[in-house]
Amino acid sequence: MTPDAVEREVDVVVIGAGAAGENVADRVVQGGLTAILVEAALVGGECSYWACMPSKALLRPGTALHGAQTVPGATEAVTRTLDAAAVLKRRDSFTSHWQDDSQVEWVDGAGIELMRGKGRLIAPRIVEVAGLDGNSYTLTARHAVVLANGSTPNRPPVEGLSEIQYWGTREATSAKEVPERLAVLGGGVAGAELAQAFSRLGSAVTLVARSGLLGNFPDEAARLVAAGLRADGVTLHLNTKTESVRQNDDGSLTLTLDDGNTVSADRLLVSTGRRPALEGLGLESVGLAASDGKPLRLSTDSTGLVGSAAGSDVGPWLYAIGDAAGKALFTHQGKYEARATGAAIAARAKGELEGAPKPWSRYAQTADEHAIPNVVFTDPEVANVGRSVEQARKDGYNVTSVELPIAVAGSSLHAENYEGWAQLVIDEDRRVLLGATFAGPDVAELLHAATIAVVGEVPLDRLWHAVPSYPTISEVWLRLLEKYGL
Repeated sequence: MTPDAVEREVDVVVIGAGAAGENVADRVVQGGLTAILVEAALVGGECSYWACMPSKALLRPGTALHGAQTVPGATEAVTRTLDAAAVLKRRDSFTSHWQDDSQVEWVDGAGIELMRGKGRLIAPRIVEVAGLDGNSYTLTARHAVVLANGSTPNRPPVEGLSEIQYWGTREATSAKEVPERLAVLGGGVAGAELAQAFSRLGSAVTLVARSGLLGNFPDEAARLVAAGLRADGVTLHLNTKTESVRQNDDGSLTLTLDDGNTVSADRLLVSTGRRPALEGLGLESVGLAASDGKPLRLSTDSTGLVGSAAGSDVGPWLYAIGDAAGKALFTHQGKYEARATGAAIAARAKGELEGAPKPWSRYAQTADEHAIPNVVFTDPEVANVGRSVEQARKDGYNVTSVELPIAVAGSSLHAENYEGWAQLVIDEDRRVLLGATFAGPDVAELLHAATIAVVGEVPLDRLWHAVPSYPTISEVWLRLLEKYGL
């Protein structure tokens, strides 16, 4: 039986109903346009079911327990280890047991139409949807098509990897049991977080990374995290290549490393980064295709509008946001981009926006260039925003930095033998912050103040008057500014 073909016209078609897709659809509807969300999987996307929410639900109990163990008086009251079954049960509640009913209800209440199926471009402004109901839909967008379909995991070139079953981050965050031995391939954020989570749940964890741990962060911050992982029993093989992996007769796995060591495990987690999920979207139909055998990367302006990527001018109708745009693969940043893009689409449809918007306006994703916040939810945590010293110098700034251990009254009260580190990256010509990094237990809550200072370009002379409450860890702000000379 041939599926029915249905033709529709709508103002905006959004491919992907994750956090970014939901937010861009909401903004265009608020702006008076109609929108259809196209999604073949769960509404809410990766973050809700396999990334941010379940991973943090796995990490938080261990952090809470360890926090109690570091405070005399509470230490003596802690007599048990984590209950893995209870942790997994709580994790399940945060994923809504992998059911998207509440998300679908929100979409409907927001006035957004949901179409279950897989969408692909077949011509400018035209999306073909293979509906999960068996029908084929052809959607014509009057104003915009938005790509918000996320990212996909990278698979490293390890001999034997394609021949075995292994975990990606999805399988790890949705695991129903804790393996006795877990090998983690990759020393980035997800690898470090999940290595610690499973170690505290009872796994014997070995992490192998081709480079250092958390290579995108300052060395001092990464060293504190490495020490925290080792304290939890995680074995680290850093700057080490995995040459091969094989499955043994008893079902276990053996990894062979380039330093001659081997690692035995019952499960292997491969967490070696992600890339925009642009395959299968029909981008070649509008002149966008990969070249030189490299994965396609889209070029977008400050509103998310796809420009002359791969030598093709697709016209002012195709947008990409979130992981699909490839700028900043963070849920919070994807939602920020979505709000700006949705507002820009609605304004252009009404003739209220022509050309490029002003930086820092409600239509521009300016923070992508200056102030991307990021937290590694290990114990200790790492929180940073803006440029590193190296990035700032590369971008042509006259930069200095101030660093010191986090050793204030608030940190001493927070935990016995508190260890932390903080850094400010400063534009000397304007005497404003370009970036900041904090590492230590519970430093994530310091980050938004730094983000505001970077976005607001608050002069350091004025920032000195932002008095931190005593006794809190935030007193480190005063110590940093004093070290700078204020």
